Amino acid sequence: MRYPFLCHAACLILAAASLAIAAEPIPLLNAHSHNDYAHPRPLLDALDQGFCSVEADIFLVDGELLVGHNRLELTNTRTLQALYLDPLRDRVVKNSGTVYPSGPPFSLLIDLKTDWHDLYPALAKVLAGYSNILTEFHTSGKTPRAITVILSGNRSREMFATTPVRFAAYDGELSDLDGSLGPDMIPWISANWAMTFKWRARGEFPPEEKRKLEEFSAKAAKQGRRLRFWGAPDKSDFWKALRDAKVDLINTDDLPGLKTWLLDQEKK
Repeated sequence: MRYPFLCHAACLILAAASLAIAAEPIPLLNAHSHNDYAHPRPLLDALDQGFCSVEADIFLVDGELLVGHNRLELTNTRTLQALYLDPLRDRVVKNSGTVYPSGPPFSLLIDLKTDWHDLYPALAKVLAGYSNILTEFHTSGKTPRAITVILSGNRSREMFATTPVRFAAYDGELSDLDGSLGPDMIPWISANWAMTFKWRARGEFPPEEKRKLEEFSAKAAKQGRRLRFWGAPDKSDFWKALRDAKVDLINTDDLPGLKTWLLDQEKK
């Protein structure tokens, strides 16, 4: 009588394990969660959808790195460590070196909202405490790890001038595609769509603008950089234009919408 019971218990365990595996989202390499902290569950909502890139705005307040879009949103409990770095480290440890069990690399875009002269030294000190999970940049190149931090907002190349080892890279601009700094310094290029293109995902994408987008994308890819546009229409017609042009990152506030659309595209 014991054996059927044991068999039943084993079947239940296997079924539970199968459900756990099935519940793990498919990592979406091209999905970037814009202003991720504005969602009900910062970071966690994006991870549930399989996003491989998230964005956090930070302020330096009384020595703490607080997350929010403006000062009115800040609270002492919403620190960069509590909302992002600690839960990401927990996942990397749990998954033996990656954010998702099957990989791939993960990006954390940090937008500096206050003067970098004060903010960056405080941030650099905090990031060094997570060196076991963050890509390391040094004079001879880089050591890739589970998460790559990219700094945007009130940043300057001067931040890295006297730093032989750092745990963050620089978010560049379109002009950097014609610059001399390589992808170890500037692995990303971010640009304001509305300041670069006239098309707003209504009607046909003008051929001349389509060619311009394709040229930016091809140049970034050739240089080993990722390309992202913000301030853009957050709708499927626009996402398709980016995907057709092979733009690396699709910036969105609609996490489930982009996830569904990307997975549908993979089926076609």
